Amino acid sequence: MTRIALVSCVKKKGEQPAPAQDLYQSALFLGYRAYAERKADCWYVLSAAHGLLRPDQVVTPYDRTLNRMLAPERRAWARKVQGQLRSVLPPTADVIMLAGTRYREEIEPFLTEQGYAVSVPFRGLGLGEQLQRLRVYRHGGHD
Repeated sequence: MTRIALVSCVKKKGEQPAPAQDLYQSALFLGYRAYAERKADCWYVLSAAHGLLRPDQVVTPYDRTLNRMLAPERRAWARKVQGQLRSVLPPTADVIMLAGTRYREEIEPFLTEQGYAVSVPFRGLGLGEQLQRLRVYRHGGHD
């Protein structure tokens, strides 16, 4: 079974174009990245500006978030991402969603409807609790 992680983008970014895995710089993203690298066979970034990004895909810094988009804009973003996911996900993948509610709201039901097993390991946890649980992955410990 192939495990694919989807990691949402964050506001804090570097100032120069960089691979997606290096552009996003918040503690939450770094923790999600470490978790994805430990638990999944491969991972992608859910970018508010670009949709689905490979970790090595070079991106220019931007200021866009789903949290400031109206529902129709978020649905259009989700349709784009759904199309991108169709082209990259193996038919029997397990999907790990490392993303907030806005990034999951249209993607999680889509994946479930397509027959994918979806897990959201940090659902319902506040930022502080997520960071505390992710610390072990960022610092090379065991879970």
